Amino acid sequence: MVPLGSLEQHGPHLPLDTDTRIAAAVAARACAGRAGVGLAPPVPFGASGEHADFPGTLSVGTAALTTFLVELGRHASLHWPAMLLVNGHGGNAAAIAGALRQLRAEGRECHVWHAGLPGSDAHAGRMETSVMLALAPGDVLTAAAAAGDTRPLAEIMPELRARGVRAVSPNGVLGDPSGASAEEGETLLGLLADGLTAALDTLLAAFSLATAGCRARWGNRRARASRRGCPGRGTGARRDLRRTRAARSS
Repeated sequence: MVPLGSLEQHGPHLPLDTDTRIAAAVAARACAGRAGVGLAPPVPFGASGEHADFPGTLSVGTAALTTFLVELGRHASLHWPAMLLVNGHGGNAAAIAGALRQLRAEGRECHVWHAGLPGSDAHAGRMETSVMLALAPGDVLTAAAAAGDTRPLAEIMPELRARGVRAVSPNGVLGDPSGASAEEGETLLGLLADGLTAALDTLLAAFSLATAGCRARWGNRRARASRRGCPGRGTGARRDLRRTRAARSS
């Protein structure tokens, strides 16, 4: 499980790494006590070009993030049967989709779960402020919190994509942090962790069934070697890495 976040403005009141912290916290809760599930360090940079007008934002862009996730997935498949990305930033969606297409085309198991709840505001509003009050209250500047553009995201998305967040919200907030509380944040964290846990349960159950089928067809030793179409460590990952190294040295 790999938490994926960003380093970008979150209004005048929240830390730059809010998305990363939330993704990592939710992943840690979902992983706790789960045998056979490993939690990687969070990826702290993402595709945040829409926030580039705000100081402090650091973005690697969609193309670089896609390449990074593909290479990460290829190497992870040497030792893990599947990789689950826990995404805390909506701007990463295009990179994740591209990486998943490539990895799945290569026969690797890679999945994504996007952190979000129905009805929540889009950015640095009540939801994220409440969650950060629960996780790190000392890092939330409540006196500086102020509403930004409160229109539905679908309504402002065309202008946001064309001109960036500052064009629709001078303070960088998409929503209204008013009413946020640590108590609400704990409730929201619980709901997010429950959602990720359910996704993880589904993935592990499907993997168990697929593994059982592989063993029935090929025997335990061949199933562990992971033929194409069966989850597990495959020779394809090693072959692709050898090709990449050969290409770089030529």
